Amino acid sequence: MSNQSLSFIHDSLPQKIRFGFGEASANLLEEVRTRNAQSVMVIAGEPEMPIAKQVASEIEVAVWHSDVVMHVPIETAQAAREVAVDNQVDLLVCVGGGSTTGLAKAVALETGIPIVAVPTTYAGSEATNVWGLTEEKRKTTGVDIKVLPETVIYDSKLTLSLPVEMSVASGLNGMAHCVDSLWAPKADPINAALAGEGIRALSAGLPKIVEDSQSIEGRDEALYGAYLSAVSFASAGSGLHHKICHVLGGTFNLPHAQTHATILPYVLAFNAPYAPGAEQRMAAAFGTQTGLEGLQQLREKVNAPARLSDYGFSADGIPEAVSIVLEKVPANNPREVTEENFTQLLTAALNGDDPAILSN
Repeated sequence: MSNQSLSFIHDSLPQKIRFGFGEASANLLEEVRTRNAQSVMVIAGEPEMPIAKQVASEIEVAVWHSDVVMHVPIETAQAAREVAVDNQVDLLVCVGGGSTTGLAKAVALETGIPIVAVPTTYAGSEATNVWGLTEEKRKTTGVDIKVLPETVIYDSKLTLSLPVEMSVASGLNGMAHCVDSLWAPKADPINAALAGEGIRALSAGLPKIVEDSQSIEGRDEALYGAYLSAVSFASAGSGLHHKICHVLGGTFNLPHAQTHATILPYVLAFNAPYAPGAEQRMAAAFGTQTGLEGLQQLREKVNAPARLSDYGFSADGIPEAVSIVLEKVPANNPREVTEENFTQLLTAALNGDDPAILSN
């Protein structure tokens, strides 16, 4: 037995969670009443607006805002801030996925208006204090407690209409938060425990959704896992996987969830041999011999996104992506990232090659 003592600093973020099937409207009403909010702004993209109307059916809404754009362009953020200020908004309610939550965060970043988040996907952004804005094809991220939603309302009934294909991509985005948390800059044993349970829950829930898109059990497990993934990520910080995906999204405008889902096995295979503790944690969570084996078995069950080329990325973009990412690699990444081995990683992900080739 090792005599080495534990020494770490762990951040726990102040946030209330309300979790219940079919309870979103009642829970939102309670949150509005508790705050005595007088001017509520509901943010939801056009596809999510019917769900948002349902969720907000018991409250008075001062303004509905539907101008939601992936990766939160700075112009979109500024327009939403102006709407909030002009309407003297004192509570933001965001209903949707990561882009919607991201826009609410961008408003809160400059105004300090509190957020109640009602996620309809498994993105996890609602449980973090991380914001992201895109300007001139560069995505900038930061950390600020002002952007952390004060309350998150989880209701798996709201995810029943999320298509299976998008559910899989979004759930694997959550899984990426878990994996990245195991070797991120501020990884610690508490993050690892949360991440391990998040991996277990997501790997249990996603196949049930694929088998039956109306599976309440599967949707509940996926939401629970997505929350754990986000909490672990918020404390551990952004690792190599997220640095890569922010560049692919911000610079090349690749779709967020699908990009995370595609890149995940390649980063896992790249880092895992150099991080035995993380590897053991992942393997135990999946119930397999190795983390990569467990992830690949899950990906096969759910028909996961497999190639960056399917989403508009091409070999021509690899040199630029490599150049940008190399400047952002966390200093504590388990494996040294070089132009050569990172080019190999992106090439493999572009073509959907076996990620095991990166383990050597």
